[in-house]
Amino acid sequence: MRLKRTVAVAAALLVTLAGVTACRDSRQIDLGSGGKPHIKIMIGGLSKVIYLPGQLAQQIGAYQRQGLDVELFDQPSGANAETSLLAGEVQGVVGFYDHTIDLQAKEQCITSVVQFSNVPGEAEMVSTAKAGEIRSGQDFRGKNLGVTSLGSSTDFLTKALAGRGGVSGKDYTPVKVGAGQTFISALQQGSIDAGMTTDPTIAQLTNTGQAKVLYDMRTVEGTRAALGGLYPASSLYMSCEIVQRYPDIVQKLANAYVESLQWLSKHTPEQVADIMPPSFAGGDKALYVKSLKDSLPMFTKDGRMDPAGAKNVLNVLGSSSSNVKPKKDQIDLSKTYTTQFVDAAHARSAQ
Repeated sequence: MRLKRTVAVAAALLVTLAGVTACRDSRQIDLGSGGKPHIKIMIGGLSKVIYLPGQLAQQIGAYQRQGLDVELFDQPSGANAETSLLAGEVQGVVGFYDHTIDLQAKEQCITSVVQFSNVPGEAEMVSTAKAGEIRSGQDFRGKNLGVTSLGSSTDFLTKALAGRGGVSGKDYTPVKVGAGQTFISALQQGSIDAGMTTDPTIAQLTNTGQAKVLYDMRTVEGTRAALGGLYPASSLYMSCEIVQRYPDIVQKLANAYVESLQWLSKHTPEQVADIMPPSFAGGDKALYVKSLKDSLPMFTKDGRMDPAGAKNVLNVLGSSSSNVKPKKDQIDLSKTYTTQFVDAAHARSAQ
């Protein structure tokens, strides 16, 4: 399959795997004209606020300053993005850290090299019509619950919330509804009673009164209450093979993302909205700014993993994931993330 190049921002939004026409092994990084590394990165929802640093690095010229030729591609869920990485279609994914643990349980070595957030940035939304009967994970039994796709992080988190309420994954029905308008339509049509999603969809649903927040994991406090601790999520993860083979290029990527995170920490939601592609606002810039205000605090300022958070992700998956549970004691967290590159990025910027 061949991935269409996202040279222009508008074009980036249109890129999907459907446009891929010829499968190539991307476990190698090509050098383009002038020896500039050409890197393909898949994002499990390009316009989702949780993955904003991926596009932001393009908008502020951070990739270019590092001498990188980065192509960004869009997939509707993290599970699809993970599949693209394993298939060798891309060299990196902007997605959730929990996939590195899930994949190690499947004997695949994937590692987070920059950690964008230490909370999921997700919320379990319940239809306003069902808010009276679904008040916690204990009430998930017999319900249809929306996730972006089976095997996605929203699927992992839904299982975790149900499990903490004493409800097995077999006692409710996960429904693949994607994100954005497809999620909203599923709620409107009653095909799901509740579901896991992110901003700007959260802001759209609360603004119209169609749904209420049941669990808010956009904040540290909400995440601790829902999951018993931090849950590092949005990140750049890559195959261990690529990281070991191309440390200099991975370092340049880390430099670009650390610059993006620092830029975020110094600008207002209005300024962020101004620099992002207009299409990200979905025709309602004021609502987009609100979603940024609600979600931007989740991003780290330095790109570093919270070690206790990583352990909590393992604990959560170890109790709720059928893949991880039988191998929980064998998972080596030191192989699921590294701070080597962000540490070097900060040392470089301090010089």
